[in-house]
Amino acid sequence: MKKWIVGICIVFVIIGIIIFGISYYLFKYAETPTNKGFIKSEPASVELKRENEWLNRIKKLNWELTSDDNLKLKAIYVPAEKKTNKTIFVAHGFMGKKESMVRFIHFYHDQGYNVIAPDARAHGQSQGKYIGYGWLERSDNLKWLNKVIDYQGTDSKITLFGISMGGATVMMLSGEKRLPVQVKAIIEDCGYTSVADELTYQLKQMYKLPKIPFIPVASVISKFKAGYSFYEASSIKQLSKNKLPVLFIHGGADKFVPTEMIYKNYAATKGPKDIFIVSGAGHGNSFTKDKAGYTKKVTHFLEQYFN
Repeated sequence: MKKWIVGICIVFVIIGIIIFGISYYLFKYAETPTNKGFIKSEPASVELKRENEWLNRIKKLNWELTSDDNLKLKAIYVPAEKKTNKTIFVAHGFMGKKESMVRFIHFYHDQGYNVIAPDARAHGQSQGKYIGYGWLERSDNLKWLNKVIDYQGTDSKITLFGISMGGATVMMLSGEKRLPVQVKAIIEDCGYTSVADELTYQLKQMYKLPKIPFIPVASVISKFKAGYSFYEASSIKQLSKNKLPVLFIHGGADKFVPTEMIYKNYAATKGPKDIFIVSGAGHGNSFTKDKAGYTKKVTHFLEQYFN
């Protein structure tokens, strides 16, 4: 009888070790800024080369600030050619950097706006050990917004824009009580509903593993190591507290952040809202897939709620 009990205990210990090991691997893979095999760099096209050349020669300011947890964070601020108090805050995606948003920096600059584009913590030139998926970045980005206001004046007007993780970043900002009144509108492109939902989806897609028990265990590890759980990092929960106008954009063929997530985000917000699905567009490719339609939708939204 005792041997049987000991045997059962050993089996449970082994299972527990396996579960913890897989969950810890998931946490490390998801939250440490190392090369990810599933993320492919964009080919160096002639168009992209021209965009980067434009960014190199355009007048811009290099900004720096210190986060609440003492990290040095970097951003670029690109003033409009004609002086204006209107600024677009641009948030990049997972494993991206401010320069990877060059198309959108150029796009909004051509629309006549100032643009601020930070490197999120643990990305680009910004310090950080763990990726925050938009949740840890809330306080960082509030500081960037206040820096814009300090620089431009209290009559500043700001629209938040983000793509992929950046889309989730601006949605998670939307529910913050400390969000400056100068923020007038939000445009999110292919952001996820929550970190838990996105990692559950990726766990199944990449490893054919179920949510239970790995996501809950990895979430606990994240809470202890990085300071946040996958469940609290929720775009939906933050949008439920938001009353600002939001334009939701998503590719109709997105297999990285599944398209159906946009409808849950859209339903959650309490403010004025619009939705734009680009047929056939993959993850983060809506702008390049339908530049004319994208431009028309964004321009109309900004004219309605920002200008």
